[in-house]
Amino acid sequence: MISALITGCVFGLSSGLAPGPLLVLLITQTLRHNAKEGIKVAAAPLITDLPIILVSLFALRQLDTYQRALALISIAGGIYVLYLAYGCFRTKPVNLGDIHPEPQSLKKGVLINFLNPNPYLFWLTFGGPLILRLSEAGPLAPLSFFFSFYFSLIGSTVFLALIAGRSRAFLKSRAYLFVMRILALVLALFAFFLIKDAVRFLGLVT
Repeated sequence: MISALITGCVFGLSSGLAPGPLLVLLITQTLRHNAKEGIKVAAAPLITDLPIILVSLFALRQLDTYQRALALISIAGGIYVLYLAYGCFRTKPVNLGDIHPEPQSLKKGVLINFLNPNPYLFWLTFGGPLILRLSEAGPLAPLSFFFSFYFSLIGSTVFLALIAGRSRAFLKSRAYLFVMRILALVLALFAFFLIKDAVRFLGLVT
């Protein structure tokens, strides 16, 4: 359960802190309106992700007895997590002065996240398989991962929005870039274990 909590926190932080369309919308809403509007955008994953998770788990359960399929999913998950690590490592200071979006609402925040391919890729290649694996030990471990992931995801994005509302300098600071580099290294480690699982599913190692 502790491992599930840590894993959820790492991936929640990396997803929440990494620049993307939802984070940009959240920050600009806070700057142009108030923190309440930014928090509305931060809540969008709670609305969009549940059907994605349910469909991913259903599809993965159909493949549960096919070792080669599980190996391909693990390889895809490893590659995707490496992509996330690369994105974190290549993070640059966020230049909010160049962003001029029209006013957005929770509805538009939900639409942005629903059309974003990252949640689909994450739950199909990493999050879903991990929840199925954790569920073998009982319900507490997958629930720990789920809640720690969304607590870190939403908490980190709200934190960035509030910081941006007070001082734009943080998103251009070395501290922000340092955190992203550390998360990149941790994600690369997770990618290694996913690829290792793929090799085991293929029967190349015991």
